Amino acid sequence: MDIKQLNEHFGLPGVLAFHATEGGLVRADITAPHATATVYLQGAHLTAWQPAGHQPAIFTSRKTDFAPGKAIRGGVPIAFPWFAARHDGKTGPSHGFARIQDWTLAFAALAGDDLHLTFTLGPNDLSRSLGYDHFRLAYQLTIGRTLTMQLTVANDAATPLVFEEALHTYYAVEDIHEIAIAGLDGVSYLDKVDNFEKKLQHGDITVTGPTDRVYLDTAGTCTLNDHAGKRRIVVAKTGSTTTVVWNPWEEGAAKLADMDPTEWHEFVAIETVNAAVDAITLAPGATHTMQARISVEELSA
Repeated sequence: MDIKQLNEHFGLPGVLAFHATEGGLVRADITAPHATATVYLQGAHLTAWQPAGHQPAIFTSRKTDFAPGKAIRGGVPIAFPWFAARHDGKTGPSHGFARIQDWTLAFAALAGDDLHLTFTLGPNDLSRSLGYDHFRLAYQLTIGRTLTMQLTVANDAATPLVFEEALHTYYAVEDIHEIAIAGLDGVSYLDKVDNFEKKLQHGDITVTGPTDRVYLDTAGTCTLNDHAGKRRIVVAKTGSTTTVVWNPWEEGAAKLADMDPTEWHEFVAIETVNAAVDAITLAPGATHTMQARISVEELSA
């Protein structure tokens, strides 16, 4: 659909409107009763969510290029069917193809105070060239005081579908030096900045340097205490047994062309994932659903 058709079919006066960007992408601007948000059809990529009465909860880089076929830096990229590099050793785009493809908006409705959106993605020329021709994805967003993101994968093949997936969420913080992440105490993780050394988390996570940790076999809720911002962001999940915590720090950010060198202290990624030993093997005809539910609370003094 073009912009006119999208607005005619799905637009909601004062709540949901579609616009074309200078770079050629299509953007949905959302003003729900209790939150504002922005979603791009490329990647079904949420780049902003701000519940009423709070500062923005989602970080997107000021330097990212909003261009067709180019991944957006920040927000909530959807990684599928692999996380980071392709898990079967073959070549392919970093974090898979889902985040650089245009998704189809299938449903939009305001129910009570929440806006509900459903995006779909099926096989296309790029996925087929990479060997993925029998899958369907549905991505449901519920935007209001809380943010719910739900990704469902269906296997239409006659053989099992092995895949990794992630909601690679960048959370905005006042200062990376003054955060603490609770909920992963006692969980084993792979430390990607230390040659994938397997380690055990002790207490809350603080970020004091380049951080890229894959926490395994955990379905627990994480709480991001943003002390300088005087708030906490609670990340609850289902259907996911991997949690990734990432920040590139100053030296890593300097290597990213789509991130301002000063932005690394403004976010931390807490990712809802199934990857590595927690990759999903989906039987023919089966579906798998992964969900993250985000809420923001004031942090008591």
